[in-house]
Amino acid sequence: MMKKVYANAAEALDGVLQDGMLIAAGGFGLCGIPELLLQAIKEAGTKDLTFASNNAGVDDFGIGILLQSKQVRKMMSSYVGENAEFMRQYLSGELELEFNPQGTLAERMRAGGCGIPGFYTKTGVGTVIAEGKEHKDFNGETYILEEGIFADLSIVKGWKADETGNMIFRKTSRNFNPPAAMCGRICIAEVEEIVPTGSLDPDAIHLPGIYVHRLIQGKHEKRIEQRTTRPAA
Repeated sequence: MMKKVYANAAEALDGVLQDGMLIAAGGFGLCGIPELLLQAIKEAGTKDLTFASNNAGVDDFGIGILLQSKQVRKMMSSYVGENAEFMRQYLSGELELEFNPQGTLAERMRAGGCGIPGFYTKTGVGTVIAEGKEHKDFNGETYILEEGIFADLSIVKGWKADETGNMIFRKTSRNFNPPAAMCGRICIAEVEEIVPTGSLDPDAIHLPGIYVHRLIQGKHEKRIEQRTTRPAA
């Protein structure tokens, strides 16, 4: 069996990165972010990257660190708030943005992972989202054609995995991670714990190991995006 477990993020990314590639990244807000792999991509200096990801993290975390180092050329995203550098680069014309409704982005990733080149959806009809896209009527309703995402690389973050790459995500950190993992030609995953093969309940697996090519274990930061506290009495 092919070895999937690597010592660290830099080793797992060795021979995979190239300038101008399309990377699908899991995560939602600050939850389920493949932070170790993103840091290693920053340190590798790979540039002109396109990221398919729900959002771009915040200014000092997630894909945000790659925006700061000017390694990202284009974002394919559905939420673009909470990141001042993202806003600055986009408004100044330094960063290209392909805006996607959230469900459409998730389905584009899932479709790519299933080998489906395109699908029709009502979401976005009559808005700027539909501009330049094929329209087709089904049963008197208009739909637009969206294309599946076929990424060069997927990077995802999970809770537990066995040595063959079968993965479990913890609660809402599952978010975009499974469809992002599916759509990459190569998928590299980081997890909090790697357990022996056969120790995970097959019915509890969220992402089959067939989608995961390389795997690392590491320590992860538990961030809170917004903290609201009661004023002192």
